[in-house]
Amino acid sequence: MALGTIHPADILRVVKGVCVLRLQERPVRNAAADPGLFFGLFVGLKYGKIEFHQIRQMKVLFFGDIFGRSGRDALVKRLDYFKKKLNPDFILANGENASHGRGISQEICKNLFNAGIDILTSGNHIFDNKDVLNFIDDETRLLRPINYPIDTPGNGFGIYEKNQKKLLVINVMGRVFMDPLDDPFESIRKVISNYSLGKNINASIIDMHGEATSEKMAIGHEFDGKVSLIAGTHTHVPTADAHILKNGTAYISDIGMCGDYDSVIGMDKEKILQKFKKKTPIRGISPATGEASLTGIFVEINDSTGLATSIKLIIIDGQLQNNFS
Repeated sequence: MALGTIHPADILRVVKGVCVLRLQERPVRNAAADPGLFFGLFVGLKYGKIEFHQIRQMKVLFFGDIFGRSGRDALVKRLDYFKKKLNPDFILANGENASHGRGISQEICKNLFNAGIDILTSGNHIFDNKDVLNFIDDETRLLRPINYPIDTPGNGFGIYEKNQKKLLVINVMGRVFMDPLDDPFESIRKVISNYSLGKNINASIIDMHGEATSEKMAIGHEFDGKVSLIAGTHTHVPTADAHILKNGTAYISDIGMCGDYDSVIGMDKEKILQKFKKKTPIRGISPATGEASLTGIFVEINDSTGLATSIKLIIIDGQLQNNFS
């Protein structure tokens, strides 16, 4: 483990003349070029002593909506690369569009799990492929929105253990421009009231599946400091607002899509253009089949507090401008 760069935010507390700094999993840079390092050392010298506390990090990789065969094949092909490059503890993806753009099948679920996906979330298209009704009750690694009616098949949240780390994942759906489901705020609150970050779980993630950015942001602020990550899904367009909120929760309005962006949110653009221009039903609408871009986020979470220490948007391959290699 290399000694981490000291930033002002790394100063955890000053107790009885001891400046306690956290040890991040980042390499030390040249002190002369690192104001944060100078600041940390200055405070340490002022108070007489520096203690370094190694903070264990949970690493989470979360991909946007997998759209059709193009998105599935591209993600499966890249997973080993991401594992070697980032060494994530958990890999998640939203799978509600994995089967021909609408829903998900048991075979596709198995293929994605076998490729290395640990948890699949979903949204309003989860039941578009009726095959899901045959296995969703038993497959705890596949979630549907928790605020669906109480007797709806499947599970809205789950606890997952791996690498001696325990992760809570909640799947919830917004109501603005979406189906009139139960209150997402209250649905989340009921679940997290039973779990404490850094105590009976190491981290918690909310997939906030919704159309309205305002509703997603409201969820973010409401649960800031109470969960580790709130990641928006559904629009298939990655947003540029990945950041850590005031109380330590990582947030992004939408992770985007794993699919062909030379399309209309994943669907063949020519058919969709006809639908918009003619305002009539169009037959044969299908997913675009070109090279997919993969979009997702990589988040590091403090194992002890359950709060995020970093979040980065990942865009690789396909039509979009890449920011990861």
